[in-house]
Amino acid sequence: MSHINIKKFMFVNRKAPHGTIYALEALEVVLITAAFDQDVSLVFLDDGVYQLKKGQQTKGIETKNFSSAYRALEGYDIEKLYVEKESLEARGISEEDLLVDVTVLGRTEMGELMNQQDVVMSF
Repeated sequence: MSHINIKKFMFVNRKAPHGTIYALEALEVVLITAAFDQDVSLVFLDDGVYQLKKGQQTKGIETKNFSSAYRALEGYDIEKLYVEKESLEARGISEEDLLVDVTVLGRTEMGELMNQQDVVMSF
């Protein structure tokens, strides 16, 4: 019987959801990592908080709106979603404006959480 070595992976999303491929690529990497039964958490900082905002319209920019994929994360046992409080406040977004349930952490708490991870990848 092989022993699976579980590591803590944190994926940090800092970019707006559309206009670049970073957000979509991050989501794909997260799903792949979770498929290998690793401890996965997702963090949204800076313009990355826009990835979780309700009511995104992408028709005018001819980009696939993949925001609904965040609602499916629970089905992959990805339930650790963190949003930085200061990033929300700076953009006038409240927790109620977000598509999914998240844990809102201040900058200091977020830093402490990052320090507990084995792997931190930023997109």
